[in-house]
Amino acid sequence: MKVINFGSLNIDYTYKVDHILIGGETLSAFDRNVYCGGKGLNQSLALARAGIAVWHAGSIGRQDGQVLSDVLSASGVNLEYLKIIDNIPSGHTIIQVDQSGQNCILVYGGANKMITREQIYQTLSNFSKNDYLVLQNEINEIPYIMELAYKKGIKIILNPSPIDEKIRSLPLEYVDFFLVNEIEAAPLAEGNTDLELLDNLQIKYPNSHIVMTVGSRGAYYANQDTREYHDIFDVDVVDTTAAGDTFTGFFMAAFLEEKTPLECLRFASAASALAVSRAGASASIPLRKQVINFLAKLSS
Repeated sequence: MKVINFGSLNIDYTYKVDHILIGGETLSAFDRNVYCGGKGLNQSLALARAGIAVWHAGSIGRQDGQVLSDVLSASGVNLEYLKIIDNIPSGHTIIQVDQSGQNCILVYGGANKMITREQIYQTLSNFSKNDYLVLQNEINEIPYIMELAYKKGIKIILNPSPIDEKIRSLPLEYVDFFLVNEIEAAPLAEGNTDLELLDNLQIKYPNSHIVMTVGSRGAYYANQDTREYHDIFDVDVVDTTAAGDTFTGFFMAAFLEEKTPLECLRFASAASALAVSRAGASASIPLRKQVINFLAKLSS
């Protein structure tokens, strides 16, 4: 069994602000940092730091992308299928983080939007039935990737973020694992409460594993007749950037190790708690041993 993440890689320009800007407003930032990010990169790092061997496929710009490939390599992510493109910048983001740690993010696709069908076909030819494919919504050609993966019997893990009108055009019936927050889940199914939303997602996609985080209210898992819930861990929030990506990577790592759904939720929730207590995107994603130590201290 192999895991490939076909996902985005971004350079994150992160600004600390008093509050998130509104339309027409000019505001002075009181701090600025540059981090490696992108939902794809973050989830590959989370998987790797959780102990899973993972290949990352995608595209970066030749002039500015070295820092992105370096951070993945440093955590042991295999970059055999990463493409370097001339004359196109890597993806980047502008991130505002307010005093409570909440953020808003503006994304420029860059090289993430230059993925070709030839690249996809050549990459997925190296993977087969019962391997796992991780996807988000920050690169182009996602429908083609999903169609090809499904035909090959590769299991599809989808985090449909950022959520937009393109999601409805995807063959969502092919998805084996949905990892969503309540905002991402709402366009996919109706529900006035967390449990209604979870149940309706399961009804709509009866063959899928549904993992839904609901911010400070915790996280849920649903698959057929199984339902599990785990609360958050109480930590001081510094920056929520990459918290969801950390949760995705650590949940799937635990699942692939055949942990129970509740154990997966607990492991992922602990990893996410450590991530939000630190600044930055990729820099905030903890190591497996740090998560284990965190949980051990809680149990002692």
